[in-house]
Amino acid sequence: MSGINPEPAPRRAETRRQTKETRVEATLDLAGGDVAVDTGVGFLDHLLSSLAFHGGFSLVLTCRGDLAVDDHHTAEDCGLVLGDLVREALGDRSGIRRFASAYAPLDEALARAVVDISGRPFARTDFRLSRDSIGTLACENIPHVVASFATRAGITIHLEVLYGDNDHHKAEAAFKALALALREAWSPALSGSVPSSKGVLG
Repeated sequence: MSGINPEPAPRRAETRRQTKETRVEATLDLAGGDVAVDTGVGFLDHLLSSLAFHGGFSLVLTCRGDLAVDDHHTAEDCGLVLGDLVREALGDRSGIRRFASAYAPLDEALARAVVDISGRPFARTDFRLSRDSIGTLACENIPHVVASFATRAGITIHLEVLYGDNDHHKAEAAFKALALALREAWSPALSGSVPSSKGVLG
């Protein structure tokens, strides 16, 4: 019926994922709150904590993975779980701005993120990383976290480091830029309707 807004999104979600490779438990609240991430991979904790803090959302996540093998499954499954949480918290995506972009510097590094909370998963990333790993997180798994998140969340993400020298700074700047863009994209719009000419997202 015209003139009646959809039910508001829950803005909060919790989930558990268990496989032979990982066990992940997490809660998220887009309205904010505690940030506590423990994956067993220090730099992954750092990136996800930064994403939540600068994105203005609460994230409590623990992961126990097969780190005796390597960090791939842990990184991937944390990205998948975060995407599941965001998708559930956004509901039908009514009342959000949908599109956003942001820049974030960290000392000599500068990163840019452009997002569309479209229901269409896609991630194009360029972190310009030169090291094999940062701490115990393989650099090849950093864009994989973003791609896994985008796939489950149903978000289009274009994320790139424009320049920088230090790989830690470049990766962190990218996650901060993504956080700022997401925070704006899912912030309330003037209209409470679904922000699509189709009338539906996803």
